[in-house]
Amino acid sequence: MDQQKPAPHPETLRGALRIPRWEFIALCAALMAVNALAVDVMLPGLQEIGASLGVENENHRQYVIPAYIFGFGVAQLFFGPLSDRFGRRPPLVAGLIVYIVAAAAAAVAPTFALLLACRLVQGVGAAATRVIAVSIVRDTFEGRRMAEVMSLIFMVFMAVPIVAPSVGQFVMLFASWHFIFVVMAAGALAVLGWMWLRLPETLHPEYRRPFTLDAVLKGFAIVLMNRVALCYTLASTFIFAAMFGFITSSQQIYVGLYGVGELFPLIFAGMAGVIAVSNFANSRLVGRIGMRRLSHSALLAFLTISLIWLALSLAGPIPLWLFIIIYCCAMVPFAMLGSNFNALAMEPLGAIAGTASSVLGFMQTFVGGVFGTAIGQAYDGTVMPLAASFCLVTAAALAAVLVAERGRLFQAHNPPVTPGGFSE
Repeated sequence: MDQQKPAPHPETLRGALRIPRWEFIALCAALMAVNALAVDVMLPGLQEIGASLGVENENHRQYVIPAYIFGFGVAQLFFGPLSDRFGRRPPLVAGLIVYIVAAAAAAVAPTFALLLACRLVQGVGAAATRVIAVSIVRDTFEGRRMAEVMSLIFMVFMAVPIVAPSVGQFVMLFASWHFIFVVMAAGALAVLGWMWLRLPETLHPEYRRPFTLDAVLKGFAIVLMNRVALCYTLASTFIFAAMFGFITSSQQIYVGLYGVGELFPLIFAGMAGVIAVSNFANSRLVGRIGMRRLSHSALLAFLTISLIWLALSLAGPIPLWLFIIIYCCAMVPFAMLGSNFNALAMEPLGAIAGTASSVLGFMQTFVGGVFGTAIGQAYDGTVMPLAASFCLVTAAALAAVLVAERGRLFQAHNPPVTPGGFSE
């Protein structure tokens, strides 16, 4: 087994960025937001897409989202090792170009099958943005500082789900669903131009790995044999499955079950806003409390709220106002899980950040997407299957965290971060 090279000190890399810290965070958030745009902007158009392309089963309309997630998840396994070999910039540019071309092709797809194929390819291109954005952050920061930066990135990233459904709804007031894909392509093109002009290469030449089958497999083995990295990756996968299951069935829940009509984008935006605010709170708290204490507490809170939600669902139909309150309460701890679990999974693997990010991304999006699709397909006209699924996946995430920490929760491993400093 190859020995891992020591990761370069983050302060050195940070000084080499040559762009302001706020712009670095905003650019990484924009790269990740390309993925959210590809999912959330089209939620208001699912019904029209199905009607236009002859999809009779309402649950089958959801496949527009899993098709994208499938390509997005699998392709991450390739972009990670590629970025460890050729640096971060070249694969990122290639991925964005594929995304733009596929989105443009989807805009003129004449059949549902061809639309799904375009979405698959679009997901392949988007994989580069997710893998490489996380790799760039790991190249530059570590420990609690990485968790803080990831929280800020997620906060900006969550602005997209706040506005994306409204953008999709607005587009459909004046045009057909085809133009939603034109919006996706235009957004990715803008991010490509920004990245091309402003983002430097963050992977030092001495830390590049060969792109051979043996080297790639050894890199994957390093990730999978690290108990902490693997278990936190599994935990984040289960949490992602819960969110994905909700997203795929959200249009049916709000429009079909609760009949909110055109208020759907507004309600969806409000819930995304809760996640954004919680991510900002996480960025302020993680340096003082620590990733483990904060995320472990959030996980237990998320499980408790999910159990309450399930009990209420079993007692009878939940009115809209109560469903919104419960879900918003659940999103507060949820937001504190994503960035912290990502940072905890990546922390031991700085020397192979690209490969590690690809495994993490594959598990979260592909495996989590498969579970999430099953959750979405279980929709039966009530929110009970969704509540039960939240309980199951959160319990599984707790089990994975317990294995990672050898049964001991809330144990801080990093000292507090001082203002302007870096954790060890």
